[in-house]
Amino acid sequence: MSITYDLICIGAGPTGLACAIEAKRAGLRPLVIDKGCLCNSLYHYPTNMQFFTTPERMEIGDLPMTTVGGKPTRAEALKYYRRAVEHYGIEVRLYEKVEGIAGHDGAFAAHSRDTDGAPHQYHAKKIVLATGYYDLPNFLNVPGEELPHVAHYFTDAHPYWNKDVVVIGAKNSAAEAALDLFRGGARVTLVHRGAELGKSLKYWVKPDIENRIRSGEIRALFQTRVARFEPESVIVQNGGDVQNLPAFRAFAMTGYHPDFSFLESLGIRLDPKTRKPDCNLQTLESNVPGIYLAGVLLGGLHTGEIFIENGRFHGRQIIAAITGHAGPQEPAPVSPPGE
Repeated sequence: MSITYDLICIGAGPTGLACAIEAKRAGLRPLVIDKGCLCNSLYHYPTNMQFFTTPERMEIGDLPMTTVGGKPTRAEALKYYRRAVEHYGIEVRLYEKVEGIAGHDGAFAAHSRDTDGAPHQYHAKKIVLATGYYDLPNFLNVPGEELPHVAHYFTDAHPYWNKDVVVIGAKNSAAEAALDLFRGGARVTLVHRGAELGKSLKYWVKPDIENRIRSGEIRALFQTRVARFEPESVIVQNGGDVQNLPAFRAFAMTGYHPDFSFLESLGIRLDPKTRKPDCNLQTLESNVPGIYLAGVLLGGLHTGEIFIENGRFHGRQIIAAITGHAGPQEPAPVSPPGE
């Protein structure tokens, strides 16, 4: 006889894990499913990334996070969330993509498929969606974007020593990639369609990137858009001026968005302009009874509104709504760690 879980959390990032932990603490039996590894998005962050926050603002399940410095690194965060899962004995199914959800409130069936193509089915009374947004980049939609030297994720500068690299964007992810590449010995050109660097740059990144640009160590082209990608080059345009930039690698750091198609396939209504889902902000239950939303999904296209620091409390709201027991109120948002 198959198990019926009290809830299935789809997404094994910090928010999804926080939801499962709060369920376990309330005496419920949760299951977490993710198409990638544990904390898949964090794993794919730049290797040397440091979060723009303090450890206590990333904690889940009232477990303390210890760090060597004042701000957690990617490696420290991954270790912490592994230990949190082990501490609470959370059941997880990794490398399984949920392709659909059938049934109704109290009797859902989640259909997934593993990396070998084998299908799986899990039953639950409630569903929590905490699928984040990092898996789906915002494409430039210009010719050649599918070429192998074009990437929407940056991990490590070492392979690009003594190579020409183009970084597209001007927010934190682009600025940090440009700086890391420069210090790794790459010849970096930063391209941005706006007139200046992003206003939300981290306070320690802003003067660093400005000084590198001012000194000519990093070339910056503002009010410049990408016209197309060609093998080992990026064609950019500033008004009537067209330039061919040599590029062994091009990093389009243009942001990411939630999987809106998946949400709509479940019957969740989205605002046509903001793409924010129809959701009760007190209980976090969507317009589909029994399906709850947590984390950055709630922000729609405005992904900078929700991050680990406040999304980690969504589990308390959801479990309080499911069990009928009032939980702690979510604190006011703080500055985001990335964009």
